[in-house]
Amino acid sequence: MNIGELFSKGGFVMWPLLLLSILSLTVVIERVLFWWKILTRERETAGRVLEAAQRDWRSAGDLARSATDQPIGRFLNAGLELKDQEPDVVQLAMEASAQEELAAMHKGDKILEAVIAIAPLLGLLGTVLGLINSLGSIRLGDLGTTATENVTLGISEALITTATGLIIAILSLAFYRVFQGLIAQQAKIFQKAGNELELLYRKTWSSQDTGRIAKRTNSSAIAPDPSGTSAEAAEPS
Repeated sequence: MNIGELFSKGGFVMWPLLLLSILSLTVVIERVLFWWKILTRERETAGRVLEAAQRDWRSAGDLARSATDQPIGRFLNAGLELKDQEPDVVQLAMEASAQEELAAMHKGDKILEAVIAIAPLLGLLGTVLGLINSLGSIRLGDLGTTATENVTLGISEALITTATGLIIAILSLAFYRVFQGLIAQQAKIFQKAGNELELLYRKTWSSQDTGRIAKRTNSSAIAPDPSGTSAEAAEPS
């Protein structure tokens, strides 16, 4: 029995199951391509940006801007483009960017969740309708005759929709769990890279702040007296 025969014997419920399978397959293919692009370049991009940040913030910002087609690039760039701001401002900007990127990674989740929930129910509905149709045709005088064999065949065909719905739901659930695991992994990578960049920024900001204070102190020490008279000249002879 080929797929076409199974589909035709499954009844009209096979059509919505086919639609659910197409929706699930579309989401899975799009998400696989999305994650493939991220996972093949992400660690290299983060390493290059953080390494450059240890030497020069300008070059690190250039590297992050060149990688804004990746979530990790946009995340790091959110902090690097605010290099003249206070560390707390940079931290808030990176946290907001991380939340936005992680939310975008959940694209398609609602569709997969719907398929996982609806497909088995549709399969069960098709089986119940098939059983009603098969058992409803039995008459008391047909027991033990070839008519009951046809009923048995009808019951086996009615179970096709349940099996189809379960297969669609199981495969969708498997990919859904994989995608959720990848999102959790991304959250850890964002947190680690963000902490490293924030630490480097706070060190740089602290040294710059110390330099600014020292510069103001030196300027105050060498500034002339506005009255134009020295302390010695002010003393009586």
